[in-house]
Amino acid sequence: MRLIGLFGLTLLITAASPFAQPAPRVDHHQHLFSPAAAALVTGDPASPGISARDVVALLDAAHIERALVLSVAYTWGNPSRNVADEYEKVKAENDWTSEQVSQYPSRLRAFCSFNPLRPYAMAELERCSADKQLRRGLKLHFGNSDVDLGNAENVEAVRKIFQAANARRMPIVVHMRTSISLHRAYGREHALTFIRELLSAAPDVPVQIAHLAGAGGYDAETDAALSVFVEAIARHDPRVANVWFDVTSAVGADISKETAALVAARLRAIGVSRVLYGSDAHAGGNLAPKENWQAFLRLPLSRKEFRTIANNVTPYMRF
Repeated sequence: MRLIGLFGLTLLITAASPFAQPAPRVDHHQHLFSPAAAALVTGDPASPGISARDVVALLDAAHIERALVLSVAYTWGNPSRNVADEYEKVKAENDWTSEQVSQYPSRLRAFCSFNPLRPYAMAELERCSADKQLRRGLKLHFGNSDVDLGNAENVEAVRKIFQAANARRMPIVVHMRTSISLHRAYGREHALTFIRELLSAAPDVPVQIAHLAGAGGYDAETDAALSVFVEAIARHDPRVANVWFDVTSAVGADISKETAALVAARLRAIGVSRVLYGSDAHAGGNLAPKENWQAFLRLPLSRKEFRTIANNVTPYMRF
């Protein structure tokens, strides 16, 4: 009887532990890297990149059903790089991603990407919208593309891309944190600009804000930007009605107790029904999906809240 009692107690403790939570249904923030893109980013010409097979193996290890794959074609348009035949490289990366994802139609979906400030941006959006895989959505990376939300010309150029994506019913995932390496300002005013100028241009499609409006980790600038969305949601601003937030890289295994409490509070204020699990590419020190989910479970959220986040699936990932 004593042994049975101890076994029962063990089950009770396990059930109460956040680590007993089921795996997320979807990883809403993954990347593939062609060998060429991997060589560009790492400087290693022998880098094999990250294939669809690699990502599916990571999903299987984490018991995750499927993933949204965000093309890294934008990295060819990073203004800090001098790339010959840049647009051809962008097209090739998007096409390679499309082909890779087509091998796993029940597991993966792909979003097209490019630098929205480049002269070819609208042409590539149009081209992607005609591709069976890439027409599903658009990924924009403000940091990598050096989109400055304090620059009116930059904002107007991106606004046109948002309008065009909306017209083609292409959802948008956006890394809205401006460039850290170039020391671009970022915070409350930039989030206000994003809502006023960009979200208003895409009222009919879902918009997924990556990294909780940051770039990984959770610092004061990220909190200032995210707090603007919290306020907009609280006042039922119609411009944020279709906005989701992915937690990709925002919670690491070494997160402090204070930061964990702050992030949990922000997620509750946003509403956990809007919060998406994402893990990012398993490269450059990023945790694999399984370990990333275990790190996320360190937040002081309830079992019900974790379960809600794990089961959240955006309209563009329902298949």
